[in-house]
Amino acid sequence: MGLTATASMIRPVEASRKLQKRAELMIPGGVNSPVRAFGSVGGDPLFIVRGQGSHLWDVDENKYIDYVGSWGPLILGHAPPGVPEAVATAAKDGTSFGASTAAEADLAEIVISAFPQVEKIRFVNSGTEATMSAIRLARAYTGRKYIVKFEGCYHGHADALLVKAGSGVATLGIPGSAGVPEEFTQLTLALPFNDTDALELAFKKFSNQIACVMVEPVVGNMGCVPPLPLYLDALREITIRDGSLLIFDEVMTGFRLAFGGAQERYGVLPDLTTFGKIIGGGLPVGAYGGPSEIMNMVAPLGPVYQAGTLSGNPLAMAAGIATLRYLRSHKSTVYTGLEIRSAQLTEGVIAASAEAGVPMCCNRIGSMFTWFFTPGPVTDWTSAAKCDTQAFARFFRAMLDRGVYLPPSQFEAAFLSAAHTENDVHQTIAAAKQAFATMRVGSSS
Repeated sequence: MGLTATASMIRPVEASRKLQKRAELMIPGGVNSPVRAFGSVGGDPLFIVRGQGSHLWDVDENKYIDYVGSWGPLILGHAPPGVPEAVATAAKDGTSFGASTAAEADLAEIVISAFPQVEKIRFVNSGTEATMSAIRLARAYTGRKYIVKFEGCYHGHADALLVKAGSGVATLGIPGSAGVPEEFTQLTLALPFNDTDALELAFKKFSNQIACVMVEPVVGNMGCVPPLPLYLDALREITIRDGSLLIFDEVMTGFRLAFGGAQERYGVLPDLTTFGKIIGGGLPVGAYGGPSEIMNMVAPLGPVYQAGTLSGNPLAMAAGIATLRYLRSHKSTVYTGLEIRSAQLTEGVIAASAEAGVPMCCNRIGSMFTWFFTPGPVTDWTSAAKCDTQAFARFFRAMLDRGVYLPPSQFEAAFLSAAHTENDVHQTIAAAKQAFATMRVGSSS
C-alpha cells in the first residue's frame, strides 16, 4: 500500500499562545508538569480541548495524530467507548467519599489476576506515591537502609529518587533537584542500567545493607530502553542471594507490554510492583502490591504508615475497571494489533530516516517506542545522552506542523494505542518523510 498524503499544514497556534501567556502569570512556567512547556523543543505549547480515538484537537482547532496518549495511560485511545460512561455513572453517585467502596476491590481483583506475585494491593493517587510507599515498605520489611536505582530511570519526584533521574529531569538537563538535601540521597545508589557487573560490585560493597533494587523493567524515561537479554534475571538472582527486595516499577509498562506487564513478557517476578497510568483509565491513580507477607506490614495491619484522602476514589476506580475489563476481554486482538502497527510505524520512520541520511535508531517493546537521533545502539543513560537533541527538536516541530504530536522530549517514550489505524501509521510515515526533507543533514543548529 502506498503512503497516503498527510493533512495540510497546521494553522498557527495563536489561541494556545495567548492561553500560555495567561497561565504564566499564575503557574510556574505556565504548566503543571515541566515537559509540557516545550522547553527542549521550542515553540508554543499546545492547549488541548478534545481527544477522540487516536486524535487530539487544540484550542486553535488543529487536529493531531497523538503518540503521547497522556504519557501512557490511554492504551485504548481518547474517550474509548465505555470509559467516559463508567466515570459519568460513578460521578452521579458522588465524586469522593473518603470511605471504602466496592469498586476498589473490583479493580484490585483484576490487577491481582494479571500479576501472579501480587496477592494484596494498596491504591494511591500517583506513581510517585506508589514508588515512595513501596520503598518505605521494603526498608521496613528488610530492616535495611540503602536502595538501588538506575541512571536515567524516573520513579517520580520523591526526594531520594531524583538522583540521576530520567524523564523531565533529563529533558531539563539538571542533575537532580534543588531543595533535596544531600542527606536524603546518601542512601540511594545510582547505577548504570543494563550493567550486571556494576550491580554485583554494589552488592559486594554494601552486602546485607541494601533494602531494595527499584527498576523500570523497560525504561521509558530516558526514552524507551529495553533490558539486555537475561539482565532482569540477573537482578532477580542477585537480590534473592542478598536478601534484598526487587521492585518493578510498572507504572508505565503494566498492562502496556502485555496484560501482565513486563513480568509476563520477560518471565521474571519481582517482590513488589508499582502501578499507575493504565490502571486508572486516564484518571489519577497509582498502586503498589506484592505478597501478603510483605503487604500485611502496611497500616492498619502493620507498622508501615501510608494514607491518602482520595486513594481509591470512585471515579478513578470506575475508569480503571472499564479499561482493564476491556483489555482482559480482548487481550489477543488488542495486544497483537498493537504489536503489528507499532512495528509498521517505527520501521517505516526508520526507513525514511535512512533514505534521507538522518542518523537515527529506534528502540521498541510492544507499543512503547523512541526514535533516538543517534546511530545507536541506546542501552543506557550514557548512550541515550549522546543523542542530537537539537535534531530531535527540529523533527518534533516539523512533525507537529504536519499534524503529528510526539512527546516534546528526546528522553520520553512514545505510545501507540488500540485506536490508531493503519491510515494513521501511513500518514505519520509520510509526515516523517517530509520532516526529514526539511532537516539539514548533519546540522546541529
